[in-house]
Amino acid sequence: MQPLIDHARAFRRHSAESPWELARLAEGQSPQVLFITCSDSRVVPALITGARPGELFELRTAGNIVPPYDTDRPTSEAATIEYAVEVLGVQDIIVCGHSHCGAVGALVRGDDLNAVPAVRDWLTHATPRPHGAVEDPAVTDGVQSHVLTQLLRLRSYPCVAARLADNRLTLHAWYYEVHTGSVSQHRPNTDMFEEL
Repeated sequence: MQPLIDHARAFRRHSAESPWELARLAEGQSPQVLFITCSDSRVVPALITGARPGELFELRTAGNIVPPYDTDRPTSEAATIEYAVEVLGVQDIIVCGHSHCGAVGALVRGDDLNAVPAVRDWLTHATPRPHGAVEDPAVTDGVQSHVLTQLLRLRSYPCVAARLADNRLTLHAWYYEVHTGSVSQHRPNTDMFEEL
């Protein structure tokens, strides 16, 4: 913890950002991309994309799950998506899954999650259950199919559907390999994930 505290204390003095750039951030934000990814500490969107402060609006959930849209039971995730699309006017949404994902791995293997009931219940939103090779520690196939399912779920959000209909929004499915740093994108024309 101490190295993090030390860095936070020194951030203002040693930041790569000039003081005027940091001050500009107080004027507001206008990111063009909503980046939905897992809460996993090995996945760092700004590091992966090279984004600077104000360029990415992030939504991080266990297993990069997009829950069903339900106005009777609003979620933080739905509010974040709606805000990004309706208020910030993002032009792109990336759903980025990653190799060695604990959440997707648990689903693929059918792990008993009764000891972590909140996790177990959260993962019920990952329907249909992703399939993949149980023996693959990277759970590549499971994660990639899961990411595509989350993209379909996003399409059911009214704000997303409306922006897709008038071509003001584009959805992207990414797969990040934590052990290599490689990023692949789903190509609809081949139905394959291909390296960027």
